Amino acid sequence: MRCWTIFEDVELTLMAKLLVVEDDELLRDALAAQLRYAGHEAEAASDGLLAIQALGFAHFDATVLDLGLPGMDGLEVLDWIRAHIPALPVLILTARDGIDDRITGLERGADDYLTKPFEMSELIARIASLLRRSKLPAFATPLQDALPESGESPMPPDGLRVDAILPRAWIGAVVTDLTQREWELLRLLVTHTGQVVSRDAVLAVWQATGGADTLQSNALEVYVHRLRRKLDESPWAIRNIRGLGYMLERVKNGIL
Repeated sequence: MRCWTIFEDVELTLMAKLLVVEDDELLRDALAAQLRYAGHEAEAASDGLLAIQALGFAHFDATVLDLGLPGMDGLEVLDWIRAHIPALPVLILTARDGIDDRITGLERGADDYLTKPFEMSELIARIASLLRRSKLPAFATPLQDALPESGESPMPPDGLRVDAILPRAWIGAVVTDLTQREWELLRLLVTHTGQVVSRDAVLAVWQATGGADTLQSNALEVYVHRLRRKLDESPWAIRNIRGLGYMLERVKNGIL
């Protein structure tokens, strides 16, 4: 049974260098061929170790990653990517279609999730969304002025700043790498510090940048939880306003 269709009528404005990690030779070759047909430069790896070698040797703009790989599985590869190339967009491609599997993949740092069988046109569109998001400028943050001269602390010890270009933030003087989704969520909360940001507002932002259909209620909770852990040692916290949404507030004496 075919699990893809020939790419048709999907216009891409961002051409990129992509890595396809898939152990099924027929599917791997077809994916790489169709991505090249769409205008991308595509390389392929048949297992996790080869994927890590490729990622360590060359720059890629995004990765299509199968979970069911021989030897080192896809989640282990994803862990390596988030530890070494945290800003790299990753689209998980797998036959595991349970909600728990989706949440696990997102919680480990995936940016999007597509299950087999799939349409090639949808895969191309999702990759385009990942590439667009990776190039979006961030909102300016009201909590911190522009970065100082090189070598200085980027902010006061209790500050918080979202990078305007890269998916990262400064929590005090410590830079913290973020996934693309974490970055989009945090910059939205920072821009509306002290105000409630509704769940629908977050999903609307994600819809504008693509892929919100796979990131519903449970997945949003995963991203909020991940950001809370990263803010744990800072004076800032994300409060759950029951029935309304989320609010970024400063913690005073350990109490909101």
